[in-house]
Amino acid sequence: MSPWYVPGWMVEDRQARLEAAAGLYEEAAHELDRAAGHCRVSAEHFRGGEVPRGAAHAWAAFGHVQEALDRLEQQARVHSTQALLAGD
Repeated sequence: MSPWYVPGWMVEDRQARLEAAAGLYEEAAHELDRAAGHCRVSAEHFRGGEVPRGAAHAWAAFGHVQEALDRLEQQARVHSTQALLAGD
């Protein structure tokens, strides 16, 4: 077998894994976009002296950041099963 030959099932499996990774990154980006929006609204409320509303949006932003971190942690865990050390 040529070193450049990759069986069809491996190509399909690889593409599925790449698509799954891309999906996690897109989900993380969406959550970070939402977090940025809440940060902007929070800043407006704090500037206007509306502390409870500002704090509510600040906590919402933090929640979206946590969701993004969850997606990135999922991808890191998958990657840790694929990355090899010398001698593996």
